[in-house]
Amino acid sequence: MLSVLIETLNDEEGLARTLASLIGGAVEGVVRDVLVCDTGSTDQTHRVAEHAGCHYVSGGIAAGIRQAKGDWLLLLEPGARLGEGWIDEVVAHTAKQTMAARFSRARGSRAPFLSRVFAGNRALAEGLVISKRQAAALSKNARSAEAIARGLATRRLHAEIWVAPRK
Repeated sequence: MLSVLIETLNDEEGLARTLASLIGGAVEGVVRDVLVCDTGSTDQTHRVAEHAGCHYVSGGIAAGIRQAKGDWLLLLEPGARLGEGWIDEVVAHTAKQTMAARFSRARGSRAPFLSRVFAGNRALAEGLVISKRQAAALSKNARSAEAIARGLATRRLHAEIWVAPRK
């Protein structure tokens, strides 16, 4: 079972797009719970989370990790959308692996080489599948989901993600 954590700040539209891509996982019984980890939003983020049946957690990613019920966590940016086939890939990975994993960028979501070089990489852009135990240990020194994902050795999943647009 998988807990999905989405750290957000004033991105109700992006949150709605991301939640829509998780419906299949909830129907299949793979997604146990979805936690929206808010870092001080002043828009309607809490209403989007509540209407979608998510747990709304204030206090950031560390609080969300503590409340997550799954043994594995899926960390996503608001606005990211998972492509078809993500459910089978995540289930297969969590059944046999102990290391973290990231999704592959969808072809239409890949930025040109030079813009990737000059814009810098967001560590959470490809999402992150990580064990709750590892995430809890990393969250002691990290103040955000991005900091947890940065510098982490991961495997590449054969499922695609449409990366959230830059703000």
